[in-house]
Amino acid sequence: MRIGEFELIDPIPEMENTIAISMLRPWIDVGRVGTLALRKLQKHINSQEFAKLHTPGKFFDFTRYRPRTKLVDGKKTFIKPNTIIQHGYDSSNNQHFLFLHIREPHNFSEEYTNSIVELLKFCDVKEYCRIGGMYDSVPHTRPIRITGNLKEDQQIRASGLINPRRSTYQGPTSIVNQVNEDLDALNVFNTTLMAHLPQYVQLDEDHLGTARLLEVLCSVYGFPMELADKTQGNEQYNGINDSIDYGGEMGNLIKQLEMYYDRVLSKSEETLNINDSSSKTDFSEDVQDFLNQMGERFENNINTSDDDRDKN
Repeated sequence: MRIGEFELIDPIPEMENTIAISMLRPWIDVGRVGTLALRKLQKHINSQEFAKLHTPGKFFDFTRYRPRTKLVDGKKTFIKPNTIIQHGYDSSNNQHFLFLHIREPHNFSEEYTNSIVELLKFCDVKEYCRIGGMYDSVPHTRPIRITGNLKEDQQIRASGLINPRRSTYQGPTSIVNQVNEDLDALNVFNTTLMAHLPQYVQLDEDHLGTARLLEVLCSVYGFPMELADKTQGNEQYNGINDSIDYGGEMGNLIKQLEMYYDRVLSKSEETLNINDSSSKTDFSEDVQDFLNQMGERFENNINTSDDDRDKN
């Protein structure tokens, strides 16, 4: 069965009041926090592949997203990059879930986003949540911030775990944001939960960021909090801490980031006076140059690194 550009896999389950949780690679999946969080949820409710693009090469440039070969039971298989959607049913909460591993398209972008919306409508999706990670001017020595907007009852359940600030970003963005715009027009509640990760660390897999995202998702959607285990993430960040010379330039960078975090980022939107000069980012020039260089390095390498770690 086809819905838009997606091929559905039989048997097709009957769904109602479905919740869709998605991630977008590669741009807002730094540290693979979105990918890793979805996989944990999928494993917990034993979700199965439900849909994928019928002709992924229509939307993706395979010189940028590389096909790969893989040995399965001793037989070589050829795998093309795709947007994969899984379905799972959480019997403990009587809730259907879709998990969307979305790739940024290179061609026919409007047709691509329209097909995603068509599929969500077919599955009776009533709530859409996109998760991910972004690099930010934050220190690894402070709790990882999760930002986003939730319903009032969800904010109560996630109290203390999320910073409910609205994004003030203006500039280039992903065409996949059109999905959110279209869902708004259909009166489907949608939000984005974002983990803000230290820009100077850039782990291939950030397990502490993943655990922080899972804390919010478990609180909001009723998954067991054990899924948000921080053991591996704490070990990662303790290793980072042990490797840093706090008497050198990196130590000075972290100190300034800590001051900004404590003065501004740790405050809620309600308590932070937007006219207060303390809300401005006033890093020293050398620190700002360093953060800019890290951002440029990330943008230059992101497609290559995504191919190197490409799994579904």
